[in-house]
Amino acid sequence: MKKNPPVVLTIAGSDNSCGAGVQADLKTITALGGYAQTAITCVVAEVPGRVSAIQAVRPAIVAEQIRLSFEAFPIAAIKTGMLYSTSIIRAVASELSGLKKCPPLVVDPVMVASSGDPLLKSSAIEAYREWIFPFATLVTPNLDELRILSGMPCRDIEEIKSAGASLVARHGCAFLLKGGHLRAKIATDILATSQGFEIFTAPFRRNIDAHGTGCTFSAAIATSLACGQTLPVAVGDAKNYITLAIENALKWKKSTALEHRLSS
Repeated sequence: MKKNPPVVLTIAGSDNSCGAGVQADLKTITALGGYAQTAITCVVAEVPGRVSAIQAVRPAIVAEQIRLSFEAFPIAAIKTGMLYSTSIIRAVASELSGLKKCPPLVVDPVMVASSGDPLLKSSAIEAYREWIFPFATLVTPNLDELRILSGMPCRDIEEIKSAGASLVARHGCAFLLKGGHLRAKIATDILATSQGFEIFTAPFRRNIDAHGTGCTFSAAIATSLACGQTLPVAVGDAKNYITLAIENALKWKKSTALEHRLSS
């Protein structure tokens, strides 16, 4: 009898360009041998470099998607992405609190898009800390999100480590501190836990569209955890995966769509 793949639930927004959000998560989870479940929190009209509009899903519908997935599937790991508002965050937390045992949870605290557009209501930042982080196995902030969560400048590796240590002490879960936005020659990510730090590096690739890299990275970690890997191994495997994805990123001529519209 064929063995079923591990099930990974992603709770995140929908990206019509399919480079980020649940679409990126679906691709990643499937590519790494998992079976994806989705709970859609928002519908986002966006393309790389621009967020045009956001429509939130009613919190009760978000909660019902989560509930039904847990009723029907043996979910082995969860990844959260764009949660957007306090009401959605509380709905997600309520479902997680009702579980007999919460599976490993990777929290990508989506606050700001690669384009700089806000993806989280400012009032919801504290809700992340209060309602979601207590369930987290790992939180994966990028540099901007790390500054928001820690209140520290995070201008170099040592300041990033100090911020990470303070967050681990405060929240009791691990933090993956992503240093790609430092734009150094080496892209350095730091896994901060109560036992200390573990460093993961790869060459920094310039002139690459970073749209969706955070979603892909966190989904890869969640899938590896669902497969039974330890957290350091899961982060290392995911680092290798996202590095290959960046190196093989597709490039599109931005004029193509406009030319199509003008000719139609």
